[in-house]
Amino acid sequence: MAKIIDINEQNIDEQEMFCKKTKKKQNGYQSKLKWIKERFKEGLKYKLLIVKEGNRETSRGMVEYIPGDYNWRGIKADGWMVIHCLWVVGKAKKHGYGSQLLELVIKDAKEEGMLGVVGMSALKGGWLPNTKIFLNHGFEKVDEIDPYFELYVKKFSDNIPLPKFYPISEDKKKDHKEGVTILYSDQCPYVVDLVDELRNEPNVNKIKSIKLNDCKEAQQNGIYSYGTYCIICNGRISLYKHATRKEIQAIINQ
Repeated sequence: MAKIIDINEQNIDEQEMFCKKTKKKQNGYQSKLKWIKERFKEGLKYKLLIVKEGNRETSRGMVEYIPGDYNWRGIKADGWMVIHCLWVVGKAKKHGYGSQLLELVIKDAKEEGMLGVVGMSALKGGWLPNTKIFLNHGFEKVDEIDPYFELYVKKFSDNIPLPKFYPISEDKKKDHKEGVTILYSDQCPYVVDLVDELRNEPNVNKIKSIKLNDCKEAQQNGIYSYGTYCIICNGRISLYKHATRKEIQAIINQ
């Protein structure tokens, strides 16, 4: 048996968020907690998948989504509902729970009078939903951008303005042509903790971190379409998904 619960301003302190749930005292979880409480005021929704494993109930998935005006990806999607994250993990996979979470997003978007739902995917996988789940629910591809990001939408009517990626600026990349720059925000607790770890590295002087503090900075950062995280090494985008300290050290030492 499984259930999906709505995490909101009233219950978030008694319930939990999915990511970093076993390390709630760390800066990443606490920063995300503060971030998400502020986003609730902007219409963000967060739903948690709870499954029973043995004699206990535990979270094994989630979906986070927000009205497009306030999204934290490199997407122009005013009037649409934008999915930030959609996860199902472990033994809960392949039971249709991802589809159930997505259907709830679609339902909420319709009830709120949105133009439709927007999902971002990556051909190389990583921390974005697989293209397949969008196609299986009637989404269509409306945009793509280098190196491997794609944009999918489920329209609720025809003849409406479609979402698109904000352009990437080669000039902005050149601003970081020397050393390592990490672009990040509190939207992802894993990244916040990673940046904290890297600040203790012996060659920390080679690493510059830039924190994105509002949705417009994330949408129009001009460097990378994932919006809330990337690593730039000597002017070249190296990673957008979470990496270990060892992996990043290898990039730094190139």
